[in-house]
Amino acid sequence: MQNNAILLQNLTVEQLQQLIGTSVRNGIIELQKELQSKDNSEELMTRDETCQFLKIDSSTLWAWTNNGKVKAYGIGARRYYKKSEIMECLTQLKK
Repeated sequence: MQNNAILLQNLTVEQLQQLIGTSVRNGIIELQKELQSKDNSEELMTRDETCQFLKIDSSTLWAWTNNGKVKAYGIGARRYYKKSEIMECLTQLKK
């Protein structure tokens, strides 16, 4: 604590403002990343929602599921897809 007090005494007002601004920005960026990862990782989508998300027909989703390209989770006759896993399936195309 004593070292921090000495360090702050040697800072100009502008340097202190910049230090606080940088710390706040970094904190906000970390919080955004954390919230995005939590939202995407656990969000379940229905078949229709997944088709709309990927802009594909339900027969394409059915084929991709049967071929193991995407994972489906089920309860009874209902099928669900994890948004994070769908995002992981997407691959960048080479130009």
